[in-house]
Amino acid sequence: MDQIDKDALRQKIITKIERTERKIVDLEEMTRPIGPENAIGRVSRMDAINNKSVADAALRTARGQLAKLKVALSKIDRPDFGICAICEQPIPPARLLYMPESSRCVRCAER
Repeated sequence: MDQIDKDALRQKIITKIERTERKIVDLEEMTRPIGPENAIGRVSRMDAINNKSVADAALRTARGQLAKLKVALSKIDRPDFGICAICEQPIPPARLLYMPESSRCVRCAER
């Protein structure tokens, strides 16, 4: 991967980090506890609790992705960046552009 590709990938990672951080803020708002003092009906409360559970799962996923993106950004200038952690073959640039947090090639990720 040449320097121009790395610069483009670095910018993409930074953009994804910013987008994910905004998403986390929104999800944190959606996962606030549902107080019993709220005057909503029983069915509405059940919907709110269900929606909170879905938002909690999305929040965990977003936090995990953010951590991986930050690791990828910190490693982008290292010589082993873009090398599969399992088979040690180069990860295709298209995969890195689509999922810059990838540490495995497609074949190893499917295993």
